[in-house]
Amino acid sequence: MSLRNILEALSEFFNKNKMDYGIIGAFALFSYGYVRATKDIDFITRVKNKNKVVGYLESLGFETTFSSKAFSNHLHPVGSTRVDVMYVEGTTAELIFKKSEKRLVLKGLKLPVVHPEHMVAMKLFAIQNNPDRKFKDLADIKEIVKHTNCNKKTLHEYFKKYDQEFYFNEITE
Repeated sequence: MSLRNILEALSEFFNKNKMDYGIIGAFALFSYGYVRATKDIDFITRVKNKNKVVGYLESLGFETTFSSKAFSNHLHPVGSTRVDVMYVEGTTAELIFKKSEKRLVLKGLKLPVVHPEHMVAMKLFAIQNNPDRKFKDLADIKEIVKHTNCNKKTLHEYFKKYDQEFYFNEITE
C-alpha cells in the first residue's frame, strides 16, 4: 500500500465510524511547511477507538508490533510501511480535537491536523519518555516554531511541564 492509499483508507475509516482523529508526525509537519523524509504515518485518536483501529489495520494486512493504552505500532509486510497511532482521552482529547484543522498533508489530500502547539507538547512528552528522541524531536520543534505562529507563553509552559526548559530559548529564538 502506498502512503496515499493508507492515508485515504484510514481517513475514510475514521470518518465512516464518526471517530475524532488527526495527523501528527511528518505529514503534519509538511502541512505547516516543513518537509522531512518519512516512511510512516502517525495518527491520533481517542482511547475508546483503539480496538476498532487496531482491528481495521490488521484487516488491511498490518501486523501490530506494539500496543499499550496510549500507543500502537503497525507494520505492513509489503513495502514495510508503518502506521503509529497515539490514543488520548479526557481533557487532552477535547483540547486536541477542538483545535485540529483540515490541512493539506499530501497533494490533493486535506485531513485533520493537530495544532502546532499540541504537536510541540507531544514531541516534548516523547523526549521525556525516550531521551534518545531528543535531537530529532527538538529539531522538529524548532521547525514548527519557525513555520507557525505558536504562542511562546504556551510553548514555555510545555517546555517546563516536560522538563525541557533548558532548550526553550535556543529553540524559540
